[in-house]
Order: sequence, then structure tokens, then C-alpha cells
Amino acid sequence: MATELSAPHLMGEASDGRRPMMPSTPGEITNTLSHYYRGELGRMTSWRDRIDRTSNWAITVVAALLSVSLSSPSSHHGVLLFGMMVITLLLMIEARRYRFFDVYRARVRQMERSYFAQILAPEADLNPDWAQSIAKSLRAPRFLLSYFEAMQRRLRRNYCWMYAILLLAWILKISTPKLQAEGAPQELARSWTYVVDNASLGPIPGWPVIAIVVLFYLVVLYGTLRRGDDDSDFSHGEAHV
Repeated sequence: MATELSAPHLMGEASDGRRPMMPSTPGEITNTLSHYYRGELGRMTSWRDRIDRTSNWAITVVAALLSVSLSSPSSHHGVLLFGMMVITLLLMIEARRYRFFDVYRARVRQMERSYFAQILAPEADLNPDWAQSIAKSLRAPRFLLSYFEAMQRRLRRNYCWMYAILLLAWILKISTPKLQAEGAPQELARSWTYVVDNASLGPIPGWPVIAIVVLFYLVVLYGTLRRGDDDSDFSHGEAHV
């Protein structure tokens, strides 16, 4: 009791030691839920905006590096490899942001599915304890996705296409003589030796560079095709971000 009185603001009590009045009438409860819903929706929108900014930066980087690499024969194919590294960094940043967004999105979806939808079209088989999951999340917030699950989800829905474009541009760069510095008249490489020689990166020969790129894209392909568990206590339906 002494602890409660020494820090009433932490225990949710008023300055005179009394607990604040909780909403009791249906009107008060509805008003409280409406304000809470708007607050959660605002936080979800804020994190969604951060995710979109990261995606926009990734698209801008891909477009800029494609323009630099393919517009001039003197441009090295390493520019595209550097682009793959930058896109990976942006994917990692976006995965971290997505984990926060997913927490608030889940709460909003739970209220929409179990409260507002129930007002519009009541269903008898709806779980009556839907508010407990939200209360549990409020008392002890936790991520609903692991870091790698978040990376996989963003990779599958956005970044796989950027990686594919960079890969196609890189293959085109190392296999097309007209895009090389010497500007050979033929349009396609005449042998694998020519492609391997063009794939070299400084003192690193072409074969190790190609092997690293192939291994990297096998990981990307695995992350893209592997289906995760998109269903949880909060997310239902097909409209997933």
C-alpha cells in the first residue's frame, strides 16, 4: 500500500489516493474505444509512412544506379553489385520498422474485426474475449513477427522485384559488349570466357564474383518463395501489407 501511495501516477490513481473513474455506461465505453481506436490508427499510419519512405528510397536507388550503369559503357558493373548491397541495407531497416507497424496494425484490425464489424453485422460465433488479446498487448507489448519473418514478408511483397531488376541489369552489363568500355561492335558475348572476364571485380576473378551473386540470389529466391504464417490472433483476410 505504501508503494502505491508513493507513486500514484504509476498505479493509475489520482493525487488524493483514489483510483480514476472508469467508463461505466455504454456511451462512455463507446467514446473511450473511439478515442483509443483513433490513437492506434494514428500510430499505425505513422509507422506505415516510415515503411513507405524506405521503399521509396529503395526504388529511387535502383532507378539511379540503373541509369548510371546502363547509360555509359565506361560505368563498371560493380555499381549494380553496390546497388544490391544498398537494397539489402534498406530491406533490413524496413523489416525493423515493419515489426513495429505490425503491432499497431494488429490492434487496429482486432478492433475493426471484432467490434466495429460486430456493430454493423453481428455474428453469433465471434470470440467474446477479443478485447483480452488487445489488453494483453497493451500491458506487455511484444512483436508478433521475428526480424527474419519481417524481412521475408517485405522481400516477398516488394523487394524481390528490385533484386530481379538489378540482377537482369547486371547480367546484361557483363554479357553485352556494347555496354563495356571498349565498345565492341557485336551485341552479345561470344563465349562464357568473355562473360567471366567482364564479371571480375578488381583483383577478384570473375568466377568467385558470379558464384557469390548466384548464392546470394538463391537466398533471395528462397526467402521469396517460402510462405510464412500470415495468420495470427490479429490478422484475418487477404488484405495484408
